[in-house]
Amino acid sequence: MSKLFVRFAKDESGATAIEYALIAGLMATALIAIFGALGDDLTEAFGTIGDTMQPETAG
Repeated sequence: MSKLFVRFAKDESGATAIEYALIAGLMATALIAIFGALGDDLTEAFGTIGDTMQPETAG
């Protein structure tokens, strides 16, 4: 039984997966906060770019 516990305590493969999950979660939270704060500015910027790229109608 003690060998099983020692082997489990030395196994670090799950720790790496948890670390990557925490990093991904923090990055997602940061991106949501940034896009939330800059949402209106981004919408306006992409709208301006889209309007500029529209072809002129010959008339």
